[in-house]
Amino acid sequence: MKTCKALNDRGEPCRQAPLLDSDHCFWHDPKHQKEAAEARRMGGVRRRRESTLATAYDVNEIDSVAGLRRLLQIAVIDTLSLENSIARNRTLGYLTQVGAALLEKGEFASRLEAVEAALGPRLVRREPVRKRSWWGR
Repeated sequence: MKTCKALNDRGEPCRQAPLLDSDHCFWHDPKHQKEAAEARRMGGVRRRRESTLATAYDVNEIDSVAGLRRLLQIAVIDTLSLENSIARNRTLGYLTQVGAALLEKGEFASRLEAVEAALGPRLVRREPVRKRSWWGR
């Protein structure tokens, strides 16, 4: 597979695929310098905006039940601030369903942790499931 002929910032060969009509990828092609610079700038703006919003809304990670609960809380509060309408009420109903599922999954997770803690480091051995033929042998 062809790769870009340029070197990256560390002096290593760029591993991006080249453009169809060039030996360079989008990021290194001299014809696309302005577009690549604008894309880099927009990427930086997006990262700064994400950081600002995450701080303003106190959202760190959404890879835990607590992080998802916080995100749901923000969505509910923002929805409640809208003018009363059918769409708003539908959204609130949907968010309520999501919240109920989230609470249920959080409860199951905490119960599972308690069971695992009570059992300790036991190993559960299971026999492999044997497939039976259609005639029952």
